[in-house]
Amino acid sequence: MGGRTLDQTVTGLLQWGCRQMWGFAPRMIPHIVERKGAAGALRWFAANMPRYLTTMQVLGPARTHLAAMVVSLHNGCIYCAFGNAYALELLHLREHDRLFPLDSRTLHGWLGLEPRELADRLRGVLHEAGMHAEMLWVDRTLGILRGQQPVDAAEARLAHVVAMVSEMNSIATAAGAEPDEAQSPANKDGALKQRHAALRAGV
Repeated sequence: MGGRTLDQTVTGLLQWGCRQMWGFAPRMIPHIVERKGAAGALRWFAANMPRYLTTMQVLGPARTHLAAMVVSLHNGCIYCAFGNAYALELLHLREHDRLFPLDSRTLHGWLGLEPRELADRLRGVLHEAGMHAEMLWVDRTLGILRGQQPVDAAEARLAHVVAMVSEMNSIATAAGAEPDEAQSPANKDGALKQRHAALRAGV
């Protein structure tokens, strides 16, 4: 099998896997395969996705998406910031039957903020959302981004999220990838997405 054919086959396989999980094929997948090669992309997903999915179960989806959003905003990646923020919005609406205070469509203005300003903005969002305990989690995420070492098993999982998402940020930013959908199984809930869109539109 030629290199190009192999790349296309692996791209299709990874897109299929994401479609099963999230209901769509992320436009990032071809860029990952292009950057890492077919074998490298498969190794990367095999090394990272099982642990990431376990972290979703251990820490909870909202906390994991929040951390990934913080990493992506810090690193200036709109693609990953949007995908995780939109997922957080959908999860918040499903659990609390109200909108999350931060609209993922407005995140361009949050990219690359200084850590202190980013933390201050998120403190206000989380306070309004009633997620007061999560501010500490934001602080730990920013701390690990600055090189602090994890102090327990939960923070070790957080450090993996920081490293994994940072690599995704690098690839997405270099490729100029534009946002697509929520990187969450909630993205497959059409009724939830319609309700979210209607609330955002004020309908």
